[in-house]
Amino acid sequence: MRTIRAFFVFGLLISLKVISRLFYRHHVTWLSAPPRRWSDVRILAGLNHTSLYEPLYAGSIPVGLLWSFAWHGVLPIADKTAQRPMVGRFFKMLTQDVIDITRQRDETWRRLLTLIRPRSVVVIFPEGRMKRRNGLDKDGKPMTVRGGIADLLRAVPCGTFLIAYSGGLHHVQVPGQLLPKPFRTLRLALQAVDIETYRAELLKAHGEEGFRAAVIADLESRRDRFCPRAPGTDSLPELDAAPAPSSPSP
Repeated sequence: MRTIRAFFVFGLLISLKVISRLFYRHHVTWLSAPPRRWSDVRILAGLNHTSLYEPLYAGSIPVGLLWSFAWHGVLPIADKTAQRPMVGRFFKMLTQDVIDITRQRDETWRRLLTLIRPRSVVVIFPEGRMKRRNGLDKDGKPMTVRGGIADLLRAVPCGTFLIAYSGGLHHVQVPGQLLPKPFRTLRLALQAVDIETYRAELLKAHGEEGFRAAVIADLESRRDRFCPRAPGTDSLPELDAAPAPSSPSP
């Protein structure tokens, strides 16, 4: 059954990629060297969560990574999203394993951690909710990274932590709007980080007790520095390291 589902999911993701490429322009910038192998990616974290139409970014994702999603992807989705008749059903078809979670560190979160296998690719939006047009969440609070991503970085022993910085989709669709606007540019910046090195550096600097807060602060800082700017602007802040290589063909 997992094999049948893998081919079904891969077919769906490739269809999404083709549709997205037909109706949208994609601008992808690498802030680091890409992973040597897409199969090394173990966590994909999407920052600047603005719309449920973010599967359109499949047009920016390399085929090799989509293949990994189909066979080994683990996708947690909010229980409220999962309960929507059409939207929930659609999201439950996007990876090999999909699990409904609340926004609490409860049994649903513990179940997610038990799904992680040596070759799993966990796809997560660490902010846990969507940014509205005013730059805040639906409750009028600033968008912050939730601490669950720190649990994942502890649970996954090694591999690549791929951070996807979204340029935002409010120019395509805002929460509450039904249909997306076609023929816009979707901007994405990608950064590959070694999980073992990242975890060791934060633990050394902040210790076990400070690890969770350090991960949150670091990812919020990276989001604010590296997310592509407003639509119509291609420029990005540059890292202190060597210049980023050109993007490989998706």
